[in-house]
Amino acid sequence: MMFALAGLVTGLLGCFMAYLFWRSSLLEKGRSIIAAAEAESRTRSESILEEARAAARAIEKQTLESEREVSRRAAQVEARESACREQSQNIRKQQDELESLRESLEKQQSEADGLRERYSKQLEKLAGLSCEEARESLLAEARSRSETEARNLEHRIVEEAKLNAENQARKIIAVAIHRYSGEYTFDSTTATLSLPNEEIKGRIIGREGRNIRAFEMATGITVLIDDTPNAVVLSGFDPVRREIAKVAMQRLIADGRIHPTRIEEVVEKSREEIEQVITHSGYEAQTKLLIPVFNQEITHILGKLKFRLSYSQNILDHSIEVAQICGILAAELGCDVKIAKQCGLLHDIGKAINHEKEGGHAIVGADFLKQQGVAPEIVNGVASHHFEVEPEGPYGILVSAADAISAARPGARSETLSTYLNRIEALEKLADSMPGIRKSFAVHAGREIRVLANADEVDDDAARKLARNLARAIEEQIQYPGQIRVTVIRETRCVEFAK
Repeated sequence: MMFALAGLVTGLLGCFMAYLFWRSSLLEKGRSIIAAAEAESRTRSESILEEARAAARAIEKQTLESEREVSRRAAQVEARESACREQSQNIRKQQDELESLRESLEKQQSEADGLRERYSKQLEKLAGLSCEEARESLLAEARSRSETEARNLEHRIVEEAKLNAENQARKIIAVAIHRYSGEYTFDSTTATLSLPNEEIKGRIIGREGRNIRAFEMATGITVLIDDTPNAVVLSGFDPVRREIAKVAMQRLIADGRIHPTRIEEVVEKSREEIEQVITHSGYEAQTKLLIPVFNQEITHILGKLKFRLSYSQNILDHSIEVAQICGILAAELGCDVKIAKQCGLLHDIGKAINHEKEGGHAIVGADFLKQQGVAPEIVNGVASHHFEVEPEGPYGILVSAADAISAARPGARSETLSTYLNRIEALEKLADSMPGIRKSFAVHAGREIRVLANADEVDDDAARKLARNLARAIEEQIQYPGQIRVTVIRETRCVEFAK
């Protein structure tokens, strides 16, 4: 019993001692945590205080710099105000000087007016003329002298310009003609076919005319069969269709089998062959000139010119010749030779399509080329070669000159008697309508118009002016190849009789 009680007491004492030890350790740990917290708090406080001191120093520095900048700008503003005040004072001083100078000038002007009026009265008294009369006399004399000098100067300049221009033009044109001396071939404009015998006419006509109707329907060309022995005539406006009809008729006559079905086959085959010839002709013309080949549409239209004539001159051959001459002229003048050749080759392309559209062939051809995306300088060169539009460069003028050279060369084109007589009559009628002309004569096959001026109405200066006016009127109102020389003759005869 006693031992049990002693063990219990001992156990309770052990527990109590353990409790005391645990409490002591907790207190020690709490004191260490508090100490660490106090140390960290002091560190953070010091850091915050240091940052606050740094921010305060930065703000103080920025404030000081701002005050310095404000002081500097205030000094600049004050300096500018001072400069403005000084400039304003200078301006007022200059205004005062100008005002005094103006007053001095007005005073001198008044004195000069008084002197002028006094001297004018003295001059009028000595000369016996008023001021207005003297002024009119001087102006009339000066005007007369100036007009005479101007006419003489104009005449001298015009004569020198004509001489230089004609010499240079003759040189360039002579070089062009010498370097390109193409031969002319004249194609017949009539599509007349020879027949081996008279019996073939019946086959061409067919039973009740069915063969000839089938041929005309397939080709669009009229077949004329008359009493002319061993001949048949093909008539049509379109030269390409006429050529197709000619080739087809030749094949049918050579074959001998003439009936509607065979006619349609032969005409279609002939059409394909002519289309190939057209395309090949257009391509060959471009390769012959050594220029870039245009697209298929332009090449095809260009080839159609092979079957068109102008005054018996083949237009495709004429276009090739104009292109060659344009290239030579462009080389002499320092222009682009390839562009000049392209303009010359395409200048009459509108003649192959102008029956389909309204307008002159130059404008129609230029519109077509513009739609095909051709270069603007080539389009303008084609459109302006007859001066229906204003040339925007040298190529329209070059094409016009080359066209005239090609068309005006002897034997290039033929002209009917009626056209020739009408031009001669128009020249003389136009010359007779000019004032001061007594009589006019067209000579040298219409290449020159000689005018007899009335000597009482026209003096030498007026004769020169009359020649220029008549030349301009001919250019505007009459169409002609090459050029026409205008000669004005003024003659004064004085006749007296000794008795």
